[in-house]
Amino acid sequence: MNDALEPGRLAEEQAALRRVATLVAQGAPRRSLFTAVAEQVASVLDVRVVSIVCYAADGTAIEYASVSDRGEFFPVGTRWSLDGTNVVAQVRESCRPARIDDYSGLEGPIAEAVRSAGIRSTVGGPIVVAGDVWGVMVVSSTEPEPLPADTEARLTDFTELVATAIANADARAEVERLADEQAALRRVATLVAEVVPPSELFGAVAEEAGRLLRGVDVTVTLRFESDTAGTVVGEWGDPDPAGFLGDRLTLEGDGVAELVLRTGQPARIDDYSKAGGSTAALVRAKGVRTALGVPIIVEGRLWGAFILAARVAEPLPADTEARVERFTELVATAIANAETRAEVERLADEQAALRRVATLVAKGVPPSELFASVAEETGRLMRADGAVICRYEADGGASVVAGWGVPDVADVLGTRLTLDQGGVIAEVRRTGRPARSDDYAISAAGPAAVARSRGVQAGVAVPIVVEGRLWGAMFASSRQAGSLPPDVEPRIGEFTELVATAISNTQARTDLAASRARLVAASDEERQRVVRDLHDGAQQRLVLAVVKLKMARRALDEEEQASSGLVTEALQHAEQANVELRELAHGILPAVLTSGGLHAGVGALASRAPLPVENDVSVGRLPIPVEATAYFVVAEALTNVVKHSHATRAVVTARVEDGTLHVDVGDDGVGGARAGGSGLVGLGDRLAALDGRLHVESSADGGTLVAADIPLPPQAPRA
Repeated sequence: MNDALEPGRLAEEQAALRRVATLVAQGAPRRSLFTAVAEQVASVLDVRVVSIVCYAADGTAIEYASVSDRGEFFPVGTRWSLDGTNVVAQVRESCRPARIDDYSGLEGPIAEAVRSAGIRSTVGGPIVVAGDVWGVMVVSSTEPEPLPADTEARLTDFTELVATAIANADARAEVERLADEQAALRRVATLVAEVVPPSELFGAVAEEAGRLLRGVDVTVTLRFESDTAGTVVGEWGDPDPAGFLGDRLTLEGDGVAELVLRTGQPARIDDYSKAGGSTAALVRAKGVRTALGVPIIVEGRLWGAFILAARVAEPLPADTEARVERFTELVATAIANAETRAEVERLADEQAALRRVATLVAKGVPPSELFASVAEETGRLMRADGAVICRYEADGGASVVAGWGVPDVADVLGTRLTLDQGGVIAEVRRTGRPARSDDYAISAAGPAAVARSRGVQAGVAVPIVVEGRLWGAMFASSRQAGSLPPDVEPRIGEFTELVATAISNTQARTDLAASRARLVAASDEERQRVVRDLHDGAQQRLVLAVVKLKMARRALDEEEQASSGLVTEALQHAEQANVELRELAHGILPAVLTSGGLHAGVGALASRAPLPVENDVSVGRLPIPVEATAYFVVAEALTNVVKHSHATRAVVTARVEDGTLHVDVGDDGVGGARAGGSGLVGLGDRLAALDGRLHVESSADGGTLVAADIPLPPQAPRA
């Protein structure tokens, strides 16, 4: 009879398997499929209870499907602890079928539940999906006799079908997930290609990632502003966002954002109740229980973080970081593209501003107009709230000579700043290098207090150096602490160089005008001297000679004896007039210089000096303008030695090196000579006409050295 029943049992079992296989092939929903499988197993194996249990990542098990002839023994969704002895734990540990024929005396929550349900024996078969134990199918009997010995083998056919169904469902879910992810990425990529505003892009990415990733309630795009701060630039939430958009967060603690900022790597916190810091407290107040963050890397530098959070304690899936990275890469591309476009536009604007300033410099506009233009161009280009140009004064302070953007600019111009209480302008004067302050709230006095009273919170000062000398500083300010870009100093430096050029040109024009005026005045004085000397000297002698000759002619006509004396006297006057004319000519350019060169000319000056003068002139004949200029340098220097130095001796040296004549006049006097004296200033002007330079060294009790360098024309002698 058993043999007759066997074919019927096999046919029934095969029919049940076919019905299950049909459901699997049709892609029936997982829970309804598992319930149907449990019903078929209960019918075919003639058991009272069938359960399908899946293993959770936290080491527990979850009731996934349950059928019996007496209703629901174990509610679906029940989470089981695997402590104690039970077939669910045994199957997980061994990955093989397991059975328990008698639960009496066994410990553990599952054993207690089984005994409470009146179950005497159980058999469990593993459900293996892609090589991993997904769960277990458990059949139970309330009969005293154990389940048949072939139960494990017969159960295997059904667990394999369940595994196939799970694998198929997972594959379909993965395909759908990948399709959804690719669609979301395409939408984001389209926004990147369309160059939408950053705020729109960040918001779209936050929403796409939030809707795509299972278990996420809030997403945030955070831009790092410094080592301790970040600004929320994008946000999405279901049903509500966290409400941080636009907020500047202090990143001091051990939350997800802080971890990403410090490490530059993805980070997650599965229990935010353990996170410390002010930002973590804000996050907890928004109901966040778990979160993870992925860095946004733009061209090799850490730009910000993309953060996902959930309001339930369940950890986010393990592959979430990898999936989020695909979005952050698109965000990074968009940021890099935007920054490249912004950099090109910035460079174009900067070059245009520099050209406008350079044009004003070339036109030689008045300094006040140029300074005002530079302040405005700099302030607008650096996106500053204000810009001023300060000139350092001899008394240690500074004066504001131009301003833009600050309230009541007219009141600022001409303001005197005391620099003895610090500040970036004082720092520039002290070091000669750029200086900045990102938070004026920590400065209590001095120019910082003045700036703070006008709403300034941060500032950068860059030196203005004119011909190697610190002239002043350009100061750019912001009403928001820490907002000035890190590259603002070199960019402002390009404008300060133009300012320095303009100041140098203005000073050169001023010096040239003064030099020309002095040369004109000297020429006028020389002409007046010549006229005076002619009028008072040689002219009077010649007039007397003419008068005497006329008297001698009348005497000769009258044959008077006095005619001979008159002629003699007239001759004497004429000869004296000739001597005075020669002396006058020598005063303009001495004959000994024109005939004997610089060595002879210096020798003549030394011979007339009332103190010993060593003539160490070792040059031959030079071009006449060079010899004359060198001669007058020596003559003026020796005159000053005699008049002012109280020296006991002087030394004159002259040599030619590298195409330049070097003339030095030194003494051992009391020193204290000033390069600004009228005689030396005139020599400086005369040297400047030959591209030469005058240098005076004179310290108290250290003597005086007057040095002149005169370039020689290319065809002039070199030795």
